[in-house]
Amino acid sequence: MAARSLFDLSGQIALITGSSQGLGLALARGLGQAGASLVLNGRCEAKLAAAAELLRSEGLRVTTAAFDVTQGGAVEQAVAKVEAEFGPISVLVNNAGIHRRAPLEEMSETQWREVIDTNLTSAFLVARHVAPRMIARRAGKIINTCSVMSEVGRPTTGNYAAAKGGLKMLTRAMATEWARHNVQINAIGPGYFATELTAPLVQNPKFNDWICARTPAARWGKPEELVGAAIFLASAASDFVNGQILYVDGGLLAAI
Repeated sequence: MAARSLFDLSGQIALITGSSQGLGLALARGLGQAGASLVLNGRCEAKLAAAAELLRSEGLRVTTAAFDVTQGGAVEQAVAKVEAEFGPISVLVNNAGIHRRAPLEEMSETQWREVIDTNLTSAFLVARHVAPRMIARRAGKIINTCSVMSEVGRPTTGNYAAAKGGLKMLTRAMATEWARHNVQINAIGPGYFATELTAPLVQNPKFNDWICARTPAARWGKPEELVGAAIFLASAASDFVNGQILYVDGGLLAAI
């Protein structure tokens, strides 16, 4: 196989959860530009429709699937519908995530459960319904969106760090069970990226200065800088890579 063709996603169908904006939309666009057909997911149909129309205007093949990734029944129905109407899901990107910041001693049970359910449990629920189909076909790629906070913590983000740390270990558990079926399960660990959701932090001079000083690259990441890692993990180039977390963080975890 020629080196360039190792990264070709033509003929693949990728479901990306939480992809109506931000990093999820950037990942979807990148996979589409590599040849994949895209299934965008989110809970807001209007935002999904706008994102899909944008990507279609760029020449990509896109459909949408509006469902709540924290509800197992909704996930099961949506996966079955996508496979019946659009085609077999060969790449799953578990990207859905939220923040609910508070000091741990003040954090409500609702704030805890919302983040755990959306950032961790959803990856289990979606993979639980997609993976058996991949196993039956003996082919598939699952990419979980972890975080540098899969490794480190910061005040007011205990629920997020717990979810992302759990997602790191869930990634490895999935690989342990499913690698024998020719399914590769890995994760991307973004550092601090400038998106619509992080805009208030980027615009906060104190926090911005802290991030730039803490990150060896001395800047925030750009969403498109995650695309190369995603294409690698979604393509034949990673056929013997399993249970790994690829950090894209400008060197943040390498430095004290």
